[in-house]
Amino acid sequence: MTDASIALNRFGLGATPGDRPGADPKKWLIAQFDRFEPRPAAIAALPGSAQLCDELGQHSARDSQIRRQVNATKRAQRRAAARAAAAPSPAPDMAMGEAMTAPQTAPQTNVNPISEELRRAREEARAHYTEQTTARAQAAVTTSAPFVERLVHFWSNHFAVSADKLETIGLTGTLEFEAVRPHVLGRFGDMLNAVERHPSMLFFLDQAQSVGPNSPVVRASGRSGRKRGLNENLAREILELHTLGVRTGYSQADVTEFARAMTGWTIAGVDRRPPFLALGLTGEPGSFAFAAKMHEPGTRMILGKTWPQQGEAQAAAVLDMLAVHPATARHIATKLARHFAGDDPPPALVARLEAAFLKSDGDLPTVYRALVASPECWVPQPVKFKTPWEWTISVERALGAQQQRKGTVGLISQLGQPVWRPGSPAGWDDVAGSWAGPDAIMRRVEAAERIAQRTRDTLDPRARAAELFPGSLSDATAQAISRAESPSQGLALLLVAPEMMRR
Repeated sequence: MTDASIALNRFGLGATPGDRPGADPKKWLIAQFDRFEPRPAAIAALPGSAQLCDELGQHSARDSQIRRQVNATKRAQRRAAARAAAAPSPAPDMAMGEAMTAPQTAPQTNVNPISEELRRAREEARAHYTEQTTARAQAAVTTSAPFVERLVHFWSNHFAVSADKLETIGLTGTLEFEAVRPHVLGRFGDMLNAVERHPSMLFFLDQAQSVGPNSPVVRASGRSGRKRGLNENLAREILELHTLGVRTGYSQADVTEFARAMTGWTIAGVDRRPPFLALGLTGEPGSFAFAAKMHEPGTRMILGKTWPQQGEAQAAAVLDMLAVHPATARHIATKLARHFAGDDPPPALVARLEAAFLKSDGDLPTVYRALVASPECWVPQPVKFKTPWEWTISVERALGAQQQRKGTVGLISQLGQPVWRPGSPAGWDDVAGSWAGPDAIMRRVEAAERIAQRTRDTLDPRARAAELFPGSLSDATAQAISRAESPSQGLALLLVAPEMMRR
């Protein structure tokens, strides 16, 4: 691969017709920092987390009302049944007369009102999810800053949430749009704080309802002393996935203490059941809120240090420390190196990125500049096998799509990587072994044939291949395309050529 092809394909999302990195591809990459658009039109047109959380809150209120009505009806039925059982049996002729004159009750239906309300809420959330995934793909296909868009996708996967719960289906995209995109060219600590306070993350890892065992809420319930309601999920994933990384010296006691420090970190205006309304979380729906009554009081001991701060400030101070911790620098450097320089990241590159992270206190553009300047990222042989997302977006860009093609997001799901649904806080794997199986390759071949047929021989694959991989097209690929029976067949061969499958 030439430097121009590496800039377009390894650092970027694949070339579009007319892309020219120029004489200095490294400078072309860095220049994208100035033209990156945090809120492109496709994303800016969508409702944000405030509106989506308000819809969840309305669902919560209706659900609560329906459950009260259902429970009241059941209680009335039980009382009526008890009275009937206690009453003396009427004479047979009298019972017959009452039966013939009794008013007819409304016909019974099998519709469960609670299930029906849940179904409606899911339909609303899925509609938002579809809009968000389409907007994300459109932004990736049409961007003029593909290097930065790639970094957005990298960080979104680093802070993975999954659209598996009712509360997160419609909110997964907003975490990327509201907490990652605005900070992708800022400091890691700012992105970390934004992500951990976002409603999507607070819902996904069950932080929103985590309660300290000695908090005012528990003491008021008369069950003080019982370990009830403390959830460690978010604290654990912050340490294991978002900052320090696995096996970096923290213990289970550190996880528990951090979870206690985070109690009270919750969301305003969503859960509208009486116990949560009593907490007074009356801010804008979806905004971060600190519920002092849920917080575990006292000083915490985490990673060998005492944290005497109280309230929200306690976990915030721990988070700020983690953002610039040496283990975090090593963890982030390793993942970035793996993403850009190979599944087995070169140690020298990791050390260089780690040093840039620490020296700049986590200034991400400083780390990106070190990445672009590193020779390990510019080796001529391909170093990465594209994930389904990367391959699909690069195909769309290769075809010069200006508008999102119908079915793109569905295709990504068919290829095994549904957007924002990794099913795990660890996100999608970033190694070839997870994506390069025979079945996965066959699905891409079939997709390439369908896509190529839709072009109806209007595209010259020989010229397009030279544009997409300047100076890097292999003789074997060029020959295969030139020997194709039709332009469409040539395009299909190009879309599954080694140059297109790897970067």
